[in-house]
Amino acid sequence: MILSSRLSLGSLIELCRAMRHYLSAGLMLRDAFRQQSKLGDAAVRPVAQRIADELEQGHDLQHALEGEAGKFPPMMLALAGVGEKTGMLPEVFGELERYFVRQQALRRQFLASTAWPIFQFVIAVLVVAGFILVLGLLPEAVMPNGKRYDPLGLGLFGTGGALIFLAGVATFFAGLCVFYLLVTRVLGRGATVATLLLKVPILGRCLRALALARFCLALRLTLETAMPTREAVALSLRATGNEAFVGQIKTVQQAVRRGDDLTLALAQANLFPSDFLNILTVGETSGRFDDVLQHQSDHYHDEAGRRLIALTFAASLLVWLFVGVLIVIGIFRIALTYLNIIDQLLNI
Repeated sequence: MILSSRLSLGSLIELCRAMRHYLSAGLMLRDAFRQQSKLGDAAVRPVAQRIADELEQGHDLQHALEGEAGKFPPMMLALAGVGEKTGMLPEVFGELERYFVRQQALRRQFLASTAWPIFQFVIAVLVVAGFILVLGLLPEAVMPNGKRYDPLGLGLFGTGGALIFLAGVATFFAGLCVFYLLVTRVLGRGATVATLLLKVPILGRCLRALALARFCLALRLTLETAMPTREAVALSLRATGNEAFVGQIKTVQQAVRRGDDLTLALAQANLFPSDFLNILTVGETSGRFDDVLQHQSDHYHDEAGRRLIALTFAASLLVWLFVGVLIVIGIFRIALTYLNIIDQLLNI
């Protein structure tokens, strides 16, 4: 993530894998983190050292991780403390490891899918800049109206014009980056913007699929413990890392407190798809709720992958649209200029 201090997915995978092995072998939690402070990934070592120090002072894992909240994703913060309290830390770290491996695969898939559209866009920008440069090198052609021949209509010529065009494109994308940071770091802290993003075509479905995959995994792990349903649901909604879901914690908890079934309580959030709720209902009535959650977690991970492909395809179409608009504008301006010249010559 841009300007994020969070540990990379690779570092998180190695940490979870090591902790799973250490704890399964009977090593104490404090000693396991102490080992990671010496042998772990370079980015993990200072974090593991601080966590080990906190555990040494008698604090629990949840308290230690909260002090490093900027380093870990919400999913890990939500589940690690539950694993410690229930004695299921090796299993929790194993599930987190598998989850982060899937997330890493999705990220690599996204980067691979976006490489070609990005390449296309860069080439398109360079072609336009090169055309502007060539226009400046050619002998100046003056139209009958006294203006210089400008097929693109940008008023840019030569080296200076090409540099201005490239600077304009760079400024535009810098503005997009600033807007992204504003939305994700400032406005995105509230549920309103997150809810609006869920309604954006293509992007919203991708974000929802990722959130549901995390929710299903967290809910399955928490319900396997003796944790009350109200607390399990709150923790699972928090584990989604999506403020739209986090903002509905009180609504869902109130429904559970009234005695509503879990599926009916989740429906009060108005965020879960109807087919998802129907499947959970079947799982509740059949007594196979854990299996259903596992299946749904796998399904929404796959769904997120498909949505990422659709998102990159849409980006590719936008690139081609940009190039096509420039070509059409150039062709029409050249044609109109030619017809204008013929008309003026016939009227002489």
